[in-house]
Amino acid sequence: MNQTIFLKWLQEGNINIPSTLLTNYKQLKINEKELVLLLQVHYYLERGNDFPTPAEISAQMTIDINECHELLSQLIRKGFIEILDGNSDTGIRYERYSLEPLWNKLIEQFLLNNKKEEEALIEKEESDLYTCFEQEFGRPLSPFEIETLNMWVDDDQHEMVIIKAALREAVISGKLNFRYIDRILFEWKKNGIKTIEQAKSHGKKFRQHQTAGYKVEQREESSSKKAVPFYNWLDQ
Repeated sequence: MNQTIFLKWLQEGNINIPSTLLTNYKQLKINEKELVLLLQVHYYLERGNDFPTPAEISAQMTIDINECHELLSQLIRKGFIEILDGNSDTGIRYERYSLEPLWNKLIEQFLLNNKKEEEALIEKEESDLYTCFEQEFGRPLSPFEIETLNMWVDDDQHEMVIIKAALREAVISGKLNFRYIDRILFEWKKNGIKTIEQAKSHGKKFRQHQTAGYKVEQREESSSKKAVPFYNWLDQ
């Protein structure tokens, strides 16, 4: 007996419901009754019934036929359900429901949500970028400096991690000013440096080169007592 019931349950099958419908229906201004009705229409379409009647739909809901008819009309007016018509192979005219407008609206909402998330992430990254500069400079940035930062991001298309790397390079070199950082970014862009790893490697090579050159200079000019200089980007 139990096995028979289980087999019957399996034969009922399943329907695929996009999770984005459940997470975004409120943003589309769909209420719970409308949502369940849409799911019922989806259920019938999946089962091959392209034009279920209000009586068929309401029989599986807690609403009567009249309310079901009104909700269907409302969803059509709001652009979530479309009624298509055509002719069968035998020439009989037919009508069917289409949920394509609903899926298109869901796609648009999904893309909009993604765009908002990306904009929020960029805004946070920019805020973090300003904070990094203000911490290193030990003061609030001037309007000109903020404009320069925006220019590096918007006009020059430097990644924010690269700008932060250039800031660190300036700190290491003991030349903490925007002109020096701008020169670093210019040199990195000219040399095709786009990742933090490339930036670190490039800076390390130049510092090693400068240190080696200084040791030779020490041997040649024993009287000189200069400190080991870092690579000066402004001299390039």
